[in-house]
Amino acid sequence: LKGNILESIMRKGKTSLKTQQEEEHFCKQVAQRRKMRQEFNKSLGMVRYVQVEREKVTQMVIYPKRKTVYFTLEPKVGAAKKMALVTKVKKLTASL
Repeated sequence: LKGNILESIMRKGKTSLKTQQEEEHFCKQVAQRRKMRQEFNKSLGMVRYVQVEREKVTQMVIYPKRKTVYFTLEPKVGAAKKMALVTKVKKLTASL
C-alpha cells in the first residue's frame, strides 16, 4: 500500500498472516481504519496507537505523520514490554 509500512516482529518460523492475499486485505483494512479514526482527531485527539489482542497474536498499529506502522507480537508478551516496544517504535518512526 502506498504510504504504509508493514512490519512483523515474531519468533523465527512464525507468520503473522497465512497468505499474501490475507496480508494485502489486512493492510487495506488498516489503511481504511486510519482514515475513519482521523475523523475523530479534532474532537477526541489523535490516536497514539491501536492494540488488538487475539488468541494467537497481538496486533499493534502506530500512526506517524504520513505512514502507518503495523507489527505483531506473541500474545504472551507482557503489557510493560508491549508499551516499551510501542514507545521505541514511535521514536524510530517519528520522522516518517
